[in-house]
Amino acid sequence: MGKNAAERTYADNEAIAFSKHMRVSSQKLNLVVESIRGMDCDVALAELQFSRRRIAAEVKKVLQSAIANAENNHQLDVDRLFIAEAVVGRSMVMKRWRPRARGRTGRIEKPFSNLRLVVREREESV
Repeated sequence: MGKNAAERTYADNEAIAFSKHMRVSSQKLNLVVESIRGMDCDVALAELQFSRRRIAAEVKKVLQSAIANAENNHQLDVDRLFIAEAVVGRSMVMKRWRPRARGRTGRIEKPFSNLRLVVREREESV
């Protein structure tokens, strides 16, 4: 009983990590993600470690999760991993209001974002 296993949508030399509902706008998250896109994973971890943006710590956790998935689930070499894809998407938006003058309200939107990181193992250079 139960469902059949879904086919793997990624290549054998790739691993992914996904984070939903990160409490930051997708624009601000994309600024951090752009700085690490295409880098080797160890260089990207160092970049995120010293970034001054608040969300960089959360992105670092997602990257560490992708590295751990590559090592434990797919037996990839950690030293040859690089960030192949880093996709930022919008999630839900909490809507709040603030009282304004003359009985009006000011709308406050608190956006959330999703992040998907795909790490890939580099081919051996001969």
